[in-house]
Amino acid sequence: MAVPPPPPAMDAMMTGIDKAPLRARLRAQRLAFAPSAPAIAPPPTFLDRLADGGIIASYLPMAGEADPARLAEAALDRGYRLALPHVTTRAAPMRFLAWTVGDPLDDGPFGLLQPRADSCELNPDIVLTPLIGFDRAGNRLGQGAGYYDRAFARLAAVLRIGVAWSMQQIDTLPTDPWDVPLHGIVTERGWIDPEPTA
Repeated sequence: MAVPPPPPAMDAMMTGIDKAPLRARLRAQRLAFAPSAPAIAPPPTFLDRLADGGIIASYLPMAGEADPARLAEAALDRGYRLALPHVTTRAAPMRFLAWTVGDPLDDGPFGLLQPRADSCELNPDIVLTPLIGFDRAGNRLGQGAGYYDRAFARLAAVLRIGVAWSMQQIDTLPTDPWDVPLHGIVTERGWIDPEPTA
């Protein structure tokens, strides 16, 4: 699996793919949809993938992102520990730090709220992943900094689950060699299994 170098210009490196216009369009559509969007509940297929205990990485939604709270709560009910992303710089890898609901959060880059830097680092079994768009093959379009793709390359065995609304799906996303597809996507309509590509 190709591991991306740290940005600054991940979208255009190596393949010349410019995802910026697509990202801007999908981000605007998601932002317009978010105020009236239904809550995302844990579907049975997601619940079936929860073992008794483990570590689940979630995120605190921002800028119109779908809220994974009910999925994280279902995992906590099964004995999971919770981690949230922690980011420092564009070049540094994202870490997943332990967090308990109600614990203080620090302001991070890009408007993130994240656990304090001295919180315990955890290696998650499941990562709930925000995204701007996704396709039927399980490819995701993120913010463009490559944090999640680099984390997925480092944590190869982790179960990668995107969280989005169904209106964020498009037929096919352009991909780069370092893009890591999802194992499944949860939307307000339920679980989506990625379709194999030819």
